[in-house]
Amino acid sequence: MYCIGFLFFFLSIVNKHKPWIETSYHGVITENLDTVLLDPPLVALDKDAPVPYAGEICSFKLYGQEVPFEAVVLNRTSGEGVLRASRPVDCESQKEYTFIIQAYDCGAGTSGADWKKSHKAVVHIQVDDVNEFCPVFREQLYKASVIEGKIYDSILQVEAWDQDCSPQYSQICNYEIVTGGTPFAIDRNGNIRNTERLSYDKQQNYKITVTAFDCGQKRAKEDVAVHIDVKPVCKPGWQGWNKRVDYEPGTGSKQLFPRMHLETCGGPLSGVRAMVELQTNHIGKGCDRETYSEKSLQKLCGAASGSTDLLPAPSPSTNWTASLLTDSGRDSDLIYRFDGHQAANVPDHVVPQNLTDQFTIATWMKHGPSPGLRAEKETLLCNSDKTEMNRHHYSLYVHNCRLVFLLRRDFTQVDTFRPAEFHWKLEQICDKEWHYYVINVEFPAVTLFVDGVTYEPYLVTDDWPIHASKIDTQLTVGACWQGQCSGEVVTPRFTQYFRGSLSGLTIRPGRIETQKVISCLQACKEGLDINSLESLAKDIKFHFNPAQSVLVVEGEDVDSINTAMTKVSYINSRQFPTPGLRRLHITTTVQCFGEDTCLAIPDIKAVVMVLPPSEPRITITGSNRLIRPAGDVQGQQGVAPFKELHITSTVMKGDIHRPGVMELMHNLDYCDILVIGEELNPERESLEIHHNALLGKHLDATNSTSGISIYGVDSMAHYEQAVRQVHYRNWRPATLSERRFRLTCSELNGRYTSNEFNLEVSFILHHSAPVEHVNHMAAQPQYMRPVHHPLMIHTFNSHMSGPAPPAATVVIVVCIAALVVIVVIGVYRIHATHQEGSREDEDEVKDSEVDWENSALTITVNPMEALDEEVKEEKREEEEEEEDEEQVGGMTSAESDNSGEDEDEEEERGGRELKGKLEWNSSSVTY
Repeated sequence: MYCIGFLFFFLSIVNKHKPWIETSYHGVITENLDTVLLDPPLVALDKDAPVPYAGEICSFKLYGQEVPFEAVVLNRTSGEGVLRASRPVDCESQKEYTFIIQAYDCGAGTSGADWKKSHKAVVHIQVDDVNEFCPVFREQLYKASVIEGKIYDSILQVEAWDQDCSPQYSQICNYEIVTGGTPFAIDRNGNIRNTERLSYDKQQNYKITVTAFDCGQKRAKEDVAVHIDVKPVCKPGWQGWNKRVDYEPGTGSKQLFPRMHLETCGGPLSGVRAMVELQTNHIGKGCDRETYSEKSLQKLCGAASGSTDLLPAPSPSTNWTASLLTDSGRDSDLIYRFDGHQAANVPDHVVPQNLTDQFTIATWMKHGPSPGLRAEKETLLCNSDKTEMNRHHYSLYVHNCRLVFLLRRDFTQVDTFRPAEFHWKLEQICDKEWHYYVINVEFPAVTLFVDGVTYEPYLVTDDWPIHASKIDTQLTVGACWQGQCSGEVVTPRFTQYFRGSLSGLTIRPGRIETQKVISCLQACKEGLDINSLESLAKDIKFHFNPAQSVLVVEGEDVDSINTAMTKVSYINSRQFPTPGLRRLHITTTVQCFGEDTCLAIPDIKAVVMVLPPSEPRITITGSNRLIRPAGDVQGQQGVAPFKELHITSTVMKGDIHRPGVMELMHNLDYCDILVIGEELNPERESLEIHHNALLGKHLDATNSTSGISIYGVDSMAHYEQAVRQVHYRNWRPATLSERRFRLTCSELNGRYTSNEFNLEVSFILHHSAPVEHVNHMAAQPQYMRPVHHPLMIHTFNSHMSGPAPPAATVVIVVCIAALVVIVVIGVYRIHATHQEGSREDEDEVKDSEVDWENSALTITVNPMEALDEEVKEEKREEEEEEEDEEQVGGMTSAESDNSGEDEDEEEERGGRELKGKLEWNSSSVTY
C-alpha cells in the first residue's frame, strides 16, 4: 500500500504542465485536395517532456460547425501534427474556414488519465481555386443599331462571367471578335466599336461572333452572336410604304399603306397635313369610267332626250368628223385631238335650229396653256355668218386660260343692251387634265359646271343684239368660220383654232341639264376611300374632291395621322376595269409650335397596279336553222327568227383551289343583226322590231337594208328579250327561198364581243292551204312551162278515127287554153278564201303536198266536165273568151307552118310515153 500511493504521487508530480501550441494558424488548401498547408506548422510542445506520457502529445481536437477538416498527430514525442480535409472542399461553395484547435497530452500514465489540454488556437483556412469553369455570356444574342456616318466609342458591351471562385479564374481578362473582315473592334471590357464610318446604302446590318477568355486563358465554351443594324441618318419622312400595290378587280376597297408611319426625328409638332392624289389622267378621259357611247350614258343617267352630238364617230352619215385627228384612248374612248390646224363644219341639217332661252352645251376638254404672251382665242364651238359677214352668234372659246361663252341675241327680240359674254377663270382650264364642262343657259343667267361643281361667271359683259339678216350661219367645231375676208383673198376660212382635246361635244336645245344628271355623266368608277371612319381620332379632319381622286387628311397628333393614313384605300367599282398603272402622289406639310413649317417631308410617289380582269365570254346559242311556211312570212307579223335565242356570259374562276367556270351577269351595249348576202329589198321584205319591245328598257334601235342595230346599256336579259322580238316579213316569198342572218353582241363598245351567231331561215312556198294544190302550176308559175300544147294535141288525136285537119287542131288548143285560164281563176279565188286557214289544215296540206310532189306532175283534166261545172259562173266572160280565142287562134295559125315539124319530132321522141300520161280519165279529175 505504501508503494502504490507513492507511485500516484510521483505521477502527479510528473504531468504538471499543459501542452502548448501557437495562438493562431493560417492554412491553404487547394479545392478537391485534402492537404492543408499551415503557417506555422502544427506542432504542440509540453514542458513535461521527456517524461513519458506527460510530455507526449496524443491528439488535436477541432471545434466548429461542420468543419470539414481533421488534425492528426504525426509524432507523439515531438508533437508534430497535420491538418487535412475530411471531405472534398469546393471553393465555389466556401472559400474560407475558421475554427478552434486544441492539443491534448497523453496524461499521467498508460491509462490516459489526468490528460491536459492546451489553450485554444484559431485556425484560418483559405481554399485555393482551380480553373475548372469556362466563361459564359450573359445573353444569347446581342443587338444594337447605329446611325450611318458616325464613329462610336462603344456601340454596345458584351459581358461574360465565370463560376470559378478566385479572382484569377473568375475574372474575364479578354474578349475577341471571331468573325474576320468586319469594321468593328472590341476591348477587354467587352465594348464593341466601329473602326470606320458605316453606310446604310452599302450594308444595312452586320452579324459578328464574339468569344471571351478568363484570366486563366480558358476560352468560352460557346461564342455569342452580335447583330448591328445600320440606320440611315434620321430624315423626316414617311416610312413603311410600298412603291407598288396590286389591285385585283372585284375585290372592293384595298388599303394602300397598311404599315405606313411618319418619322419626325423626335421633333415636337403642332399639326400635320397630308394630301393623297390619285393620278389617272393617262386613262381615257382621266378616269376609269364606263366607256359607253354618249347617248347610252345619257340614257343611263336619265338625261333629257334631244341632244345633238357635234363630234360623232365618222360614218357615211356623219362624215364631217372624218378629217379630224382622233386619239382613241382605252376601251374605245373616242377623243378628238386639235393641234391648231383642224376644224370641222357641222352640216346645216344637224345644227339645232330652235335654240331658245334654255339650252345646254356639254363637252369633255383637256387643255394646256397657250404659247405666247398674248395668246389668241381658241374656239371650241362657234356659230357665225356663213358668208358676207363675220358676226359670231354664239361661241365657246378659251382665251388666256379663261373660258368664255358668247351669246348674241337677235335684234328682233329686244332692242336693249343684254348680257353677251360670260367669263370664268379656273385652274382646270389649263391644267392639262380631262374635265367635264357643262354650260346651262337660262338667259340671262348662265351657269358653268366643271366635274359636277357649280361656278358662276366672274365677269359678264353686255352688248347690243345682232341686227336681223338673211345670211345663213355656219356652226363649226375646233375653230370659227370667217365668212368675209379682207384683202385680196376673199375665200372664207377658219380662224381662232383650238389646241387641245375634245370628246362628247353636245348641244341640247330647249332644256337644261340637272346637277344630278351632270354628276352622273362625269362620275368616276375608281377613286380613293377611307375604311373604318369610326375608328379615326376625333382630331382628324379629311376632305375629298368631287371625283374622289384627291384626299386631304389633317391632324394635330402624329399617331392619329399615322392611323388615318393606314386606312386610305383604293376602290374600283367597274366590273371590268382598265388594267394598268395608277400613280399615287403624297405631299405632306408639318407645323411646329410657333413656326409655320419646321420639317421638310419628301413627297411619296407610288403606283397602284390594276391587274387584268377575268374577261367574260359572251355566248349566243339557239337553233341555227328555221323553216317556216311562206304564209307565215307573208303575214302581218312575219316570223321571229331569234325566238329561241339565249345570251349568256361566263368567266374563269380565279380560285386556284376550285378552278372552273361561272356564269356572270353584266350589261351589253349593242347587238347587231346583219343580213348575209344581198341586202333587204324594201319593196318586198323588211326586218324590224316594234317600239313596244323596247319600252321599259334602256334600248334604242335603228334599221336599214343591211339589218338592225339594237343599242344602249342594259342587261343581257333585256337584250335577249328584245332580239327575240325582231321580226322578218316578206310579202313576196316566191322571189326568195331563204334568208341568212348574223347576230353579234358587245360589251364596252366592242371590248368584249360575242360569237357570231348565224341563222338560216327557209320558206316553204306551197304550204298555205289544201286548195293551193288543185293546180300546182298556179302555186308555182314556173311549173307551167313543161306543159307543151303540141304534146297535148297529139294525145287528143290518138282517140280520133283519122287525122284532124290543122283548123281542128287549132280549135282544140284554143279550148284547152281557155279552160286552163278558167281553172286558174277559180283556184286563185279559192286560195284567197282559204289563205288564213288554221295550222291543222296546213299539216294536212303537208301530207298532200308530199304525195303531189311524188306524182311526177301527172295532171289529167277533163275539159268538158270542167266546162259543165263552170258554165253557169262564167256566162259573163264568154264574149271575152271568144275574143281571146280569136287572138289565140290567129297566133296559132300564124305558127302553123312550123307546128307540123314540131309535132313529128315530138311524136317520134315520146309519143307513146306521153300518151298514157295525158289520156282523158274522168275518174282522176282533180280540182
